[in-house]
Amino acid sequence: MAKKSRADVRRSVHTRIRKKVKGTTERPRLAVYRSTNHIYAQVIDDLSGKTLASASTLEKAFKGKTGGNVDAAVAVGKMIAERAQGAGVSEVVYDRGGYVYHGRVKALIDASREAGLNRNGNGDAAKAETKSDAAGGKKEEAAAESEEE
Repeated sequence: MAKKSRADVRRSVHTRIRKKVKGTTERPRLAVYRSTNHIYAQVIDDLSGKTLASASTLEKAFKGKTGGNVDAAVAVGKMIAERAQGAGVSEVVYDRGGYVYHGRVKALIDASREAGLNRNGNGDAAKAETKSDAAGGKKEEAAAESEEE
């Protein structure tokens, strides 16, 4: 059996993700693509097959700067959130494109959340964050009660 390249593994993971993640008119898909030197983001309505908004480090705003770092990913995340909201989109489904949710991909998605996407907390990660915050709060309350006694 031949070894799979890193790109082949990422494509198979992305295919598996795309079986579950679908962009609708109400909640389009925010797709992330990461290359060595650049990062790209698109808000896509899969039902109509249209791209509603896009942003990348290849734009004029990044002329002369590198696009392969976390700072650039944060800037693209803010840009895509502003453009999506301009197109009337406030809720999205995140598609990490088969990449690990770490580094530049995480920075882009987190920046888009901070800039206003999924503000109502309907995103899967937002639910996970609130669950972990609630669990942490219960532990802190229990520790405070035991100190009082």
